Parts: sequence; C-alpha cells; structure tokens
Amino acid sequence: MGKTLAEKIIGEHAAGEVKAGQIVLARVDVCLTQDGTGPLAVRQLEKLGLEKLANPKRTVLFLDHSVPASRKELADDHQTLRNFAKKTGANLSEVGMGICHTVINEEYVNPGDIMIGADSHTCTGGALCAFATGMGSTDVAIGMALGKTWLRVPETFKIVVNGEFPLGVFPKDLILHLIGMIGADGATYKALEWHGETIEKMDMEGRLTLSNMAVEAGAKAGLIPSDETTRRYLEEMGRGGKFREIKPDPDAEYERVIEIDVSQLTPVVSFPHAVDNTRIIDEAKGEKINQVFLGTCTNSRVGDWEVVANIVRGKKKHPNVRFIAVPGSVQIQKEVIRRGYYQTLLDFGAMIMPPGCGPCVGVYGGILGSGEKCLATMNRNFRGRMGNPEGFIYLASPATVAATAIAGEIADPREYEAELKAVGKKVVVPVTKAVKKVAKKKKAKEKAVKKARAKKKAKRAVRKKPVRRATTKRRVKKVAKRKVAKKKAAKRTMAKKRVKRTAKRTRRR
Repeated sequence: MGKTLAEKIIGEHAAGEVKAGQIVLARVDVCLTQDGTGPLAVRQLEKLGLEKLANPKRTVLFLDHSVPASRKELADDHQTLRNFAKKTGANLSEVGMGICHTVINEEYVNPGDIMIGADSHTCTGGALCAFATGMGSTDVAIGMALGKTWLRVPETFKIVVNGEFPLGVFPKDLILHLIGMIGADGATYKALEWHGETIEKMDMEGRLTLSNMAVEAGAKAGLIPSDETTRRYLEEMGRGGKFREIKPDPDAEYERVIEIDVSQLTPVVSFPHAVDNTRIIDEAKGEKINQVFLGTCTNSRVGDWEVVANIVRGKKKHPNVRFIAVPGSVQIQKEVIRRGYYQTLLDFGAMIMPPGCGPCVGVYGGILGSGEKCLATMNRNFRGRMGNPEGFIYLASPATVAATAIAGEIADPREYEAELKAVGKKVVVPVTKAVKKVAKKKKAKEKAVKKARAKKKAKRAVRKKPVRRATTKRRVKKVAKRKVAKKKAAKRTMAKKRVKRTAKRTRRR
C-alpha cells in the first residue's frame, strides 16, 4: 500500500512502517517553545529533574509574544527562558528577532523533519514538507529532554488546487475558502496534503500561509511535497544542502479528496467570531472598520508588504482607521526597509512595531476598544483574541487590508488593478509634494556642505600661503626701531636717576 506524506515522514522516525490510525513513538528533530508556553515547559522539566536536552542545537526558545515585555510577570518569563538557554545550550531567539513560526522556518526546518512546538501554528513548517505540529507544553518539554514523542498517525485529506489566481485573490483567500467549505472542525486531527498545478507554481510565502492555517480547520499538519521551490528557498536561507525531494506514493490512500479551481475564487473575509464564518467580498464590503493589522505568522512576509505598499503608495489613510504593521522577522524587516516598503507604509500613516506577534495575541499593542472592529491578516478571530471580548475581528488577505485602510470600511482590493499588476515589478515612485520637499531639503543640505568644505579649503590655503619678503623686511625694521627706542628710553631714565642721586648728595653736604 502506498504512503501519504504524513505516513512516510513519521515512518522514517518510528520503528518501521506506519499507517493512519496507529499510535507510534517517533524521534523528534526540532522543538520550539515561546514566551507564552515555554516557562511552563521549563518548570515541568525542572520538576521532573530532566534539565539536559536531547538536541540543544535544534531546540529553540522564542521571545516573540510580548516584545518588549509589557508586564513584570512577562519580563520574568523572559528571564526564565534566557536562564534555561544558558544552562542547557538551547538556542534563544531574543526580543525583536521575530515570530517563532517565521524564524524557525527561515533557520531550522528541513524537508522530512518532525517538528513539535508548544504553539498551535507550528504546522507552518509543513510548507517545507516537514511533519510539523503543535502540542501542549508538557509534551514538548518531554520531547526536548528525550528527543522523542508519541502521536497518532493522522488520516490525510488530499487538497487538489488548479487554475490561476485572479487579480486581487491570494493564497490567504484560498485557505479561508477551504475552511469556510469544510468548517473549523472539518479536518480534526487530519493531515492536509496540498497538490495541483496551482500549488506547484506557488512561491514559498504562499505555501507558508496555507500550512499555517491548517490548524484552523482542526488539522494536525498541513503538508506540501518538496520540490524546486523548496530547494530555492533553502538555498536562499543558506542550507540548500538539506534539500531532499519527498512526494507521496501514487497509490497512497486518502480519506477525502477536495478539488478547488482558484480561477473561480474572489477575495474572502472571515467574520467574527469564527474562522469558518466566511463571506465573499461582495457580501463583506461596506463594513466599517476601526483598525487594520498587517502581520502575524500568516501574512508578515516580504511579499505581503509589497502588495500593501503597492496599493497604498501615494494615497491617504482613512482618518478613522488605525493601521498597525509588524514584520515577521528581523530578516524580513531589513528587506522591507531596503526595498522601501517600510517607508511607504510610514508615509501612509502606519504604526510599525518591532518583529514579533504584535496585536495578534492581545497581550500588548493594538488591543481593541469595546465595540471596535479590526480587519487583520491574522489566522484566528475568536472572541477576545485581541485582548477584548467586546471587540470584533475580521480576517482577510493583505490586499484587502490595504484597500480597507484607504476606504475606512471593508473594500474590494480588485479596484486597485494597476497597483496589483505592479506587484513583482520595479516601481517608479511618483513625485509627490512630500517627495519634492525631501529633495529640496537634501539639495539645500548638499549646498551647505559644499559651502562649508570650500570655506575650510580657503582657510587651509591661507595658512599655507608663503609670506612675502617685503612684508618681512618691514616687520624687521619696525622691531629694530622699537628696540632702539626702548634702549634710548632706558638710557634717559638712568641719566635722570643719576642726576637725582647727585642732587641729593650735594644737599647733604
């Protein structure tokens, strides 16, 4: 019998072949925890006396959910993870380095790995064809200490995606469409396995979005076969040698096969308070929004920033909307700065936070007021998710978020046809008043610098200029005259003194 991707990868890490439904003990390649779940894992290990790690080089502790720490209790949790990393040799991803699910895939995950993480969106690693899944803090703690975990081999849904994305429709719309179709519990403890020509053509950023949200349908993992796109991504990240091609067997057995034609899709929005409460854009537009949020492990990558920057460039943010943007990692932050997207969003009126989870967790930054509505690129919109149970969260693609930031209400990104067509192309920035003002200041500054340099040069020239002989002779004569005059004056003074002394002596006689 043929094997699915989940059966193949788990089988390599267990003692012999495995099949769906079987409970196995499997080796673990990568473990992750973050500042929300990590302290509990550390305390459990200390309680059990298991403070030596099986593979410290591939155990990563992330400080990303509250960065910088917003309360003393969270600062103490950060200290707990820092101290544990020093003691055990585990890797620590410090404050400002980025979101765990972004950084772990940039630096650690390889095709064929089993990764467990104390965070539900660990399934993002499936985009690299790793069996990546979230677990509880205690389970991950044991995996960190022993290098093994137990799990049930999941049945697999095969998702076959064909067709070309229409302009303004993105992988985020695809995954929201799927979740809306099968329900938030429609794939509970299943593995989603993505196939089809659309997936083969999709870049790694889009794949990471799909795998990230597998858990929002209840899935254990979201796997994509490794191919040339995977190879290129690993090479860009500096570990091309870790690439290996992994595909399911042609005769693999699937519990369910779902076919989707993306050419028929439109932008999708998830309404509060469930991810599967989806509506197409025509049914969603017009909803007033107070805040928009670009970020999270779902959509905080360079391509997401590019889409948003292209749409908002040269336009004005709606006065009633707050715009928060958070890059997924410091690597992404540097790249969006280099490309000018960071400045574009600042000029538009966005507030940009350091790399991390940002408002998604509701711990700090961007917490909603009662009755307020936020349209976000997040993966989850449960009641209270952004820190206030009286707030309302809507989910959409970065393009829909950008269009909404301009309109002040949920808007159709397809209205920005020219801007969307420019994605992936070199953009010529229009000469606005602001740009002219900056250019004028720059020119004035350059002029002032030139003037100062010329002045310095002139001073140096004066110092170096040779003194004329005639001038020197005149000065020598003057000095000589002064000396003669001084001598004469001194002689006169002495003569007067002698006369006075003589006169005194004469009187005494």
